[in-house]
Amino acid sequence: MIMKIRTHRVGTLLAASVLMLIALSSVVVSAQTKVEGVIKGRSGSTILLQTADSPKLTVLLTDSTDVAQVVGALKARKKSMSMAALVPGLPIQVEGSYDDKNQLVATKIRFKGNDLEQAQAIQAGLTETRDQAAQNTAELERQNAELAAQNAALTEQQKKIEANKAAIAANSARFGQLDDYYIIDQVTVYFANGKTKVDPKYTPQLTALAEKAKTVNAYMIEVKGYASATGSASVNQKLSEDRANNVTNILLQQGHIPLTNMLAPGAMGESRQVEKGSKADTEAENRRVVVRILQNKGIAGQ
Repeated sequence: MIMKIRTHRVGTLLAASVLMLIALSSVVVSAQTKVEGVIKGRSGSTILLQTADSPKLTVLLTDSTDVAQVVGALKARKKSMSMAALVPGLPIQVEGSYDDKNQLVATKIRFKGNDLEQAQAIQAGLTETRDQAAQNTAELERQNAELAAQNAALTEQQKKIEANKAAIAANSARFGQLDDYYIIDQVTVYFANGKTKVDPKYTPQLTALAEKAKTVNAYMIEVKGYASATGSASVNQKLSEDRANNVTNILLQQGHIPLTNMLAPGAMGESRQVEKGSKADTEAENRRVVVRILQNKGIAGQ
């Protein structure tokens, strides 16, 4: 009889323990939140996410954040990715918990491969448009300077100068809204034909750019690799990728730029060719990697 009572008590205690564990598990699970949205801005470990419920949700990355691309026809497999792949314009799914500042601390981030390609293509297109806008503005400024020097004493010419200044301001304002970044500074690294190793003469320029970047609030580093049109497209794509990766390694290892402040290196292949006179000059100009310091407008304005 006593044995039965003891057995009954042990069973009761075990059942109570199981119920308690289930309750604790429910609390942990309920604390986890899953949201979907589009990255609107990125500064280091901070992401601004636009969701259906919030235009600017702050998401925090940590060293343990699991970032992966879902792959396969059923999207059931994953491919681990660097946090550098989290670029503006990328739709993502975030799982994590909110801290006391109502910021979502991410434990898991997932995105689709084709979404990443589209986001990188959009960023590349916006950068090229911004470069063209800067060239247009520089040309207008040159024309204004010439008019000012030649016709300073003529009222009619002065009116034309003022009109051109207004055109510059309007042009700058229009193109300034094309994306979410300011270009603070940049360095272009050139390569020999078929080569991917960075000439040591560029190392001081890259480390100086890295030091300047660290003085800029909410900075990001963008690295884009290119190749000339000579040779096969697949070989040129690989060359541009290796060149971008080698420059990125210098910025990380010698410039001491945190990985969270690097955008994913872009391999542009033989796209966006620059014409520079002769064929030899054009090819030399296109065997390049362009490194830019970017400042996110949204975060810089907070």
